[in-house]
Parts: sequence; C-alpha cells; structure tokens
Amino acid sequence: MENVKVFSIIIALFSVLSVESVGLKDLKTCNFGAVYNFGDSNSDTGGGSAAFWPAGKPCGETFFGRPVGRGCDGRLIIDFIAEHLGLPHLSPYLDSIGTSFRYGANFAIGGSTIRPQNESMSLNGVSPFSLDIQIVQFNQFKDRSGYFYNRSYPRDRHNLPRPEDFSKALYIFDIGQNDIAAGLRKKNDSAFHASVPDIVDQLAKAVQNLYEHGARTFWVHNTGPIGCLPVSLHYHDIKPEELDEQGCLKAQNAYSMEFNRQLKARVIKLREKLPHAALTYVDIYAAKYELIGNAKKQGFVEAANICCGFHEDEIQVYCGHKQNINGTEIYAGSCENPSDFISWDGVHYTEAANRWVAHRITNGSFSDPPLPIKHACHKP
Repeated sequence: MENVKVFSIIIALFSVLSVESVGLKDLKTCNFGAVYNFGDSNSDTGGGSAAFWPAGKPCGETFFGRPVGRGCDGRLIIDFIAEHLGLPHLSPYLDSIGTSFRYGANFAIGGSTIRPQNESMSLNGVSPFSLDIQIVQFNQFKDRSGYFYNRSYPRDRHNLPRPEDFSKALYIFDIGQNDIAAGLRKKNDSAFHASVPDIVDQLAKAVQNLYEHGARTFWVHNTGPIGCLPVSLHYHDIKPEELDEQGCLKAQNAYSMEFNRQLKARVIKLREKLPHAALTYVDIYAAKYELIGNAKKQGFVEAANICCGFHEDEIQVYCGHKQNINGTEIYAGSCENPSDFISWDGVHYTEAANRWVAHRITNGSFSDPPLPIKHACHKP
C-alpha cells in the first residue's frame, strides 16, 4: 500500500510539472464539436444491445433508472468524458431508435477485439464487430451522413453530424481487453506474445485510416489490469504466490502490461508518421490499479467484491440471471449500494468507479503527453 501512495504522489507531481512545461496556460481549449468512439464493452453505450441481446435489469439502475445498453449500473467512462466536454452521451451507431449523431457516434460493441478472432458471440462472447469492422462502419457513416446533410433542408439536419466537425472531432480508442482475454483463454503464453505486435499494428492501421479521412485528434486508452478483475479471482484456484501486493493475478497483468508497452511505443511512432495528428496515450492501467490499491481509502469496499451477481460456495450466477440451485431459484441481483463497489459484475466497473477513473484521466494525470482532454488537440 505504501508503494501505491508513493506512486500516486509521483504521478501528481509529474502531471503538474509536465503540464507547466508544455505551457498549458497558453493553450486554447479545443472545440470538439463531436466525439467518435471505438471499443468494447468498457465503452459500449448500447451497440451490443442493438446488435444482439438487450441488456436487462438491474443494469442502468443507478443513473438511468432502466437498462440502456450499458454493462454497468449507470454511466461509463465515455459518458463522463462526453459530459466533461459539454456534449450529450454518444448514441450507438447500430441503434436505430431515438438516436442523434449531431455530436458524434459510438461504434463500440461489447465483446469486440482489435484483431478478428476465429470465435463467436454464442460460443464465448466474442463480437464479430472487431476494430476493422468498426472503422468500415465509421467510413460509411461519414460518407452517408455527408450525403444526406448536403441534400436535406436545414430543419431536417438536427440529428446529422456537421461535415466540418469530422476534422475537429475527438477520436477515442478503448479496446484491447478482449484480445488479452482471448490470449488467456487459449493458455499459450508464447502464441499471445507473438501476436501482440500484430494486434498493436492493427490498431495503428485504424488510427492511420481515420487520419487519412481527416481525423486529427486521437485519445488512445491502453488496457486495464485484467488480473485484478474479480471474475478472474473468483473462478481460479489461486495460490498466494500468484498474487501481487494488491491481490491481483501477476501472470494475467503481465499480459496487459506487455500489450500496453508495445501500444505506447507504437503511439510514439505514429506521432512521427502522422505529422498533423495530436495523439494522446492514456494509461488506464495505472489509473485503475491506483483505484484498486486505494479502494477503502477512496470509500469503496474491497476491490475484489462484486456488486451484481451471486458468487457463493462455488456457485456462480451472473448479474441479472436466474438459476435453480437444489430446487431453489436464485436471482443474481445487485447489491444495495453499487456506489460502494468498484466492480459491478466481476468484469465491468460500477458508475462510481468509472467516475473516479474518468475524473483522473480527463485532467491529464495519466496521459502522455500530460494534457487535459480539453487540450488534447494541441501538440506539445
């Protein structure tokens, strides 16, 4: 715990010094007219529900009062980012009812990967909407929305993005966790490590594709500490030596850290290759790991505790589901106070945890370069 405290102080000091060194006071706030997001369930605001099966109760109960396609009790990090920028929550690209794309669109789908997997949603929850498909969807969205915008009466354009906003928009990538999960599932360390360069390369190609279509500001999340997810800790016969000082699985976190190391190196190279782009690398891993290490100090229960679901005596019933156990039907509902928990369902974070992480990444504390998100369009 002492190491975590020291780490937090170092991060805070680095942020202050670095922000001053890039002349933040002299930078104008970026005018992001829209946000376009690409990702998985960590930032899916309803795409998966529109494409597959709708998220059911008790998801959405904390903020929305009903299920709204998020695998969480309320808002996600992407929701807090939109609010921070003064924009509405992003409509999922695949949702055809009640949507407005004036201020951007969300192409994230739960279960998505960067690299297409030879697996299926019904078999193990892997989405067919891998990152390359999401980019194809965006390019089609940009072309078609521009076509209809230019041929519509002004009064009919209110739900369409303004063509001039595409070059001034913020493009967010929040994807990679499921690629790591696939590597863990296949239990082949050498094969996973051999695949990482290609996974990172495909994300880089997605950034370059958007750049060639006029995108200029990119906010790239690395992936969180997968070995700290309670679902991993509850479903394994774990030996003490397999855990780190925060009670997380060291071997699984090593997968995340290797992916993140190579991702950051590629983002740095992209800055040279794409001279007109402003690329920010966001250390989601460090932010989430700090929260987990300071769970009680930040007002949460133990980080390994799960709010929604039934997990007792080796009986596992996932959030919102029912199961008959020895003649008794068990409903895996939510806890009384989700805001006390970091983990919503063992995999996804609660709204309270998402708010905590969002607050710290939007101010630039975990970014390289260390600029607040409202200044991310600038190159230091």
